[in-house]
Amino acid sequence: MTNRLTKQSLILGAAFLAMAAHPALAQEADSDAATGDIIVTAQRVEQRLQDVPVSITVFNQQALTQKNIAVATDLAVYTPSLSVNERYGPEKANFNIRGFNQDSATAPTVGVYFAEVVGVRAQGGTTSGNTVGAGAFTDLQNVQVLKGPQGTLFGRNTTGGAVLLTPAKPTSELGGYLEGTYGNYDQMRLQGAINIPLADTFKVRIAAERNKRDGVLHNLSGVGPEDYNNVNYWYARLSIVADLTPDLENYTVFHYSDSNTRGYASKVVGCATPDSPDGPLNVNLGTPGYSGTRHLQALSCATQLARTTARGDGFYDIETRNKNPFLKIQQWQVINTTTWRAGDNITLKNIASYGEFRERANFDLGSSNFVVPSIDTGIGLNGQPTTGFAARRLSPQLPNVVLAGGQPYNRIVLDTAGANTYNSAQSTFTNEFQIQGSYDRLNFVLGGYLEFSRPLGYSQGRTGIFFDCDRPETITCNNPLLIGSISESSTKLNFDNHGIFGQATYKLTEQLSLTGGIRYTFDKIVGLSNGTRAGLTANAGTGPLFLDPISGRQIARACTDSFRHGPAALAAQGLAAPALNRDVCITNLTNKSSEPTWVINLDYKPSRDLMFYAKYARGYRQGGVNFTNPGVELWNPEKLDSFEVGAKASFRGAVNGYLNLAGFYNNLSNQQVFAGLVATPAAAAAGVAGGNAIVNAGKSRIYGFEADGSLGFGDIFRVAFGYTYLNTRVKEVAPRALQGDASPLGQLLIGTPFASITPNVSVGSAFVLSPKHKFSITPTITLPVDESIGKIELAATWVHQSSYINDGSVPGFVNGVPLGFTPATNLINLNLDWRSVAGSPIDLSLFVTNLTKEKYNVANTGNWVSGGIAEIIPNQPRFYGVRLRYTFGR
Repeated sequence: MTNRLTKQSLILGAAFLAMAAHPALAQEADSDAATGDIIVTAQRVEQRLQDVPVSITVFNQQALTQKNIAVATDLAVYTPSLSVNERYGPEKANFNIRGFNQDSATAPTVGVYFAEVVGVRAQGGTTSGNTVGAGAFTDLQNVQVLKGPQGTLFGRNTTGGAVLLTPAKPTSELGGYLEGTYGNYDQMRLQGAINIPLADTFKVRIAAERNKRDGVLHNLSGVGPEDYNNVNYWYARLSIVADLTPDLENYTVFHYSDSNTRGYASKVVGCATPDSPDGPLNVNLGTPGYSGTRHLQALSCATQLARTTARGDGFYDIETRNKNPFLKIQQWQVINTTTWRAGDNITLKNIASYGEFRERANFDLGSSNFVVPSIDTGIGLNGQPTTGFAARRLSPQLPNVVLAGGQPYNRIVLDTAGANTYNSAQSTFTNEFQIQGSYDRLNFVLGGYLEFSRPLGYSQGRTGIFFDCDRPETITCNNPLLIGSISESSTKLNFDNHGIFGQATYKLTEQLSLTGGIRYTFDKIVGLSNGTRAGLTANAGTGPLFLDPISGRQIARACTDSFRHGPAALAAQGLAAPALNRDVCITNLTNKSSEPTWVINLDYKPSRDLMFYAKYARGYRQGGVNFTNPGVELWNPEKLDSFEVGAKASFRGAVNGYLNLAGFYNNLSNQQVFAGLVATPAAAAAGVAGGNAIVNAGKSRIYGFEADGSLGFGDIFRVAFGYTYLNTRVKEVAPRALQGDASPLGQLLIGTPFASITPNVSVGSAFVLSPKHKFSITPTITLPVDESIGKIELAATWVHQSSYINDGSVPGFVNGVPLGFTPATNLINLNLDWRSVAGSPIDLSLFVTNLTKEKYNVANTGNWVSGGIAEIIPNQPRFYGVRLRYTFGR
């Protein structure tokens, strides 16, 4: 009933505005975009796209609407140099340009900016934050994808590039629009904007969006929700322009995003067996390399996979038994830009912002519906003969009993730590001051930048490990495997980033210009952790049982960092086990760095419509802090030397459009890579587990070629296209090291609980999420109909992407099914746009994405090595729908 009312309201609302509002005037952006005359801000000032010596892909609002780009991940489909990491779902995805990828706790490699301000910083247990909220693609002037390092004008962590979202600015014309979309999976999207000039010097623009769609993964377990990977968000924006004097403008933008979904889920596609060619399953207890938890999970996996195979499950059918999944992300930001034209040649500009990011989540790291397998026979927990799984396989400290077969259990379920807590919560204040100068031959920008990011309380969560829980938060859990525990993460991170910069362009001649720029950046991270682990029984590694105020249950608790804060270390300091006092587990860490970045560029313009350029740039990505591995929590910045040549050409006349070409070569040093850690025997006995650390242990090179363009043949046919060739290769990696063996990594382990460290990448390997070829072409036909009928366009987009590695730590294939390898794909999207229907202010569109129902994996959960399970994150299925837009005023 609710959905029916929503659909009726959408249609009636559009019909009401159609009767009440003024007719729309023709859109004027088409011709500018077609010839490359669109205005961009890639160099912090407004310039024509074809005048900027930077490789850029630009989408105006019409292109965003036509291509159904609603969230950040949609953008990557149409931008050949851009990829996304969707390991934890679309809402938590991050960008990858030219092979530069963010993973785990590392800093971004691509900066995401809204109205010239970087996204609110955040760092939780999984990748999130540092980008724009859901709905931010509503009512934009354009989106600019800048490729290559942008460190001089945009700062650190832009080694891959930057994505700039420019919102539509209030104007002096009364107008607006209302747009409604209805599609399959019961998608209902309603958005609109209104521009109100309250006075000649005071203008307001309001935009909003509501988007809701059912999940695309169907859960057949009978436990929890019926579908996952749904869409459900609200977005609103208020923009105000106040012309205080003819030369002084104050521009304020407030935007808010609230997304509340069931989060992502994964699909089990394979299980380890003794015959697996990569990571075979060891089933012999007591032999080297045997892992009882891997044995257990692989057998449970096989049972589930047999069940799904017998049913004939489809690609988007899954089984998961998480009872209360959710992913709630709230993000807001206020941006104030004051621009004063102090004279004919000097402009002063100040950009200040404050924003907050909050995330609450409950999701299964690997979706499954597992039960205890039946391979052993003996005496069970109730003293009766039982067929199941011997507890001693999991730990020699467990009773000599058999766990009854068929008992359900979860693997790793992340949850919140309390009713008013957040898995990640951070505030960010920024202020940038610029002096812009424009003289006869010289243009320059000088500035300073301040950024302070502070925690909004603790970022914390409770993670149920091998329990069977309604909610790990409340520890409403059974312990069917006798090894269940609750990991209680708890961190506070303070980020400071400051910089001074300058960039100038000098015209050596009317055609030849030289650009030079430099920035010096100061980074500081101060982190605090008091993480603990909790269990339902006390043992030698924990304190006594106590009443947990959150769950009301008796639990025992120990510090996660058992190396610094284990029972012996606490006793030596006269301290008791943590219990309610988690302060005894506090670890404080600080990581500082300061680095210069620069650019030198020479460009030659023999005519207004032709430019050649060559540049050299230095980029850097800051180091970081991750409390997971005691003693190996810090890593240093990585550096990039980038060389690029390019050409930009515009065409006018019978054949009109533009063609932009760029070739690049990158050297990456002090590269941040993952490395596996093995604890010393003494540390392992004290409860220290191995893990993956981030270390500076690699050198790589990247080279490639990009083409981007649009060509029109008369008024009927136009074709837009983009192509990227990307060749990535790891040149050097530090070898496996032992603690104290005199190598840099061996020295790093001195004073830590780890005996050895092994980098997880190999010399000669390609980067993850970096297809060698990616090609997009969009032919558009404008039907030759009378103007009174309107403008009718038929467009088709074909996107080809070659195969690539999505995770180098797992096998490429398991039983012939791609896991760490994503095969070549071909996507076809169609659009029919009828603007100004029969001369009215109504636009009608029909659209289809993924017409041919391509099915492939976009990521995997990485559980093969530890769990013997092959799980993938499926791509988006075919979507189709109808869109109705009513425009009034200018």
